[in-house]
Amino acid sequence: MTKTNIRSSIPSDLSAAKEIIDAVQLFPSELLDEMFCAGSDDPEQSEFWLTFDDGSPAAIAYCAQETMTDGTWNLLLIAVHPDRQSEGIGARIMTYVEDRLSAEDVRVLLVETSGTDDFIRTRAFYSKLGYSEEARIREYYGVGDDKIVFHKYL
Repeated sequence: MTKTNIRSSIPSDLSAAKEIIDAVQLFPSELLDEMFCAGSDDPEQSEFWLTFDDGSPAAIAYCAQETMTDGTWNLLLIAVHPDRQSEGIGARIMTYVEDRLSAEDVRVLLVETSGTDDFIRTRAFYSKLGYSEEARIREYYGVGDDKIVFHKYL
């Protein structure tokens, strides 16, 4: 597995992206119909989608520039199909995103996740990669579901 398995998403990745989202149950996959914007490697673009594909798509990520900031981006979505988790795919995507943004002089990458017990492993993943918990917004996603914001200087 190499970084070359990570590429810009293309329109035909949408169905696989939906399968991944359904498998990890992050949110209703039909929301991707309006969100998914595939196929650009333009460094001037303020958002990008990535697909990890080693024969078939196994993971996706979505990253966007934070508006009204100087060099701050937010990884708004990363999902690895459960059948492929614990293979290092998520860490490779994170490294790819960080390297890409660093090359564009981005200063800060934020990552947001849930504060529920279901996301303990996710929060540990970000901590292991050098992200620090920067903020907690209580009851953000729903009753008893805080939003945790992780931060990393690039």
